[in-house]
Amino acid sequence: MDVMQAVGPSVAPLRSLSPWPRLRAQARRGLILGVAVFILVMPALFVFLWMLSLALKPDVENTAYPPIFIPRSPTLDSFRQILDGSPIGRYTMNSAVVAGGSTLIALILGVPAGYGIAKSQQRGMLGFVLIARMTPALSYLIPWFIMFRAIGLNNTLTALVITHLVIGLPVVIWVMVGFFDGLPRDLEEAAAVDGASPWQAFWHVALPLGRPGIVVASLLAFIFSWNNFIFAVVLAGRETRTLPVLVFNTLTFERLAFGPLAAAAILVTLPVLIVTVLVQRQIVVGMTAGAVKS
Repeated sequence: MDVMQAVGPSVAPLRSLSPWPRLRAQARRGLILGVAVFILVMPALFVFLWMLSLALKPDVENTAYPPIFIPRSPTLDSFRQILDGSPIGRYTMNSAVVAGGSTLIALILGVPAGYGIAKSQQRGMLGFVLIARMTPALSYLIPWFIMFRAIGLNNTLTALVITHLVIGLPVVIWVMVGFFDGLPRDLEEAAAVDGASPWQAFWHVALPLGRPGIVVASLLAFIFSWNNFIFAVVLAGRETRTLPVLVFNTLTFERLAFGPLAAAAILVTLPVLIVTVLVQRQIVVGMTAGAVKS
């Protein structure tokens, strides 16, 4: 009996060190988080799968009632119709030039501007920048159309690049201000003590640390520019239209072709989706890093 009494008290602490209760709690939290994420993502995922279903079904199944979700006779005719019956190659090149050019210019102008606003704490300037982003795009069209026609830039890719800066530049400034606010000031102060100018501190200290934020800002600006429709349909010519106009061109007065419409939407979405998947890790790092304050 004395031996059992001596052993008994030492067994209880060992049992309390068991990892199973903690693992079960982590599993429950992971399950709850997974269910919550699935519920949030499910509407967008369902819409994308429905769009893919429309693109793979023939017209008979697309107009069937009740609706058919899973294609019974899958076909690629809708994609062939878009690829063979439209200048998708030229539209894709135009979209790449416009989105890439406007994003590059927005980064060249917006990253230093975001750094200056963040370090000078001029929040009022940030409000003026966002006014351009919140203003409806239709309000710019008539002045731009008159101006571009007067200077000979109407129906050109240069005009579209300039107009898309109204979309990308405020986004880049907004993201970079939030990111530069989270960078530790000690590094820049140390650079100033060593004799570095504000521009040298930005170039050699802040800019390398700001790469995750630059990735996020450039991706957002690129996506907004790539998906823009109203500027291209009004200001672009027959040879300078972009991919979103391709989706619009599938609509006819004779009938509403769901298959080609969905196929065109998938072809427009696919490049951005691929880019987002490839840099998703950098996006997460940039989003979380900008939220940490020193």
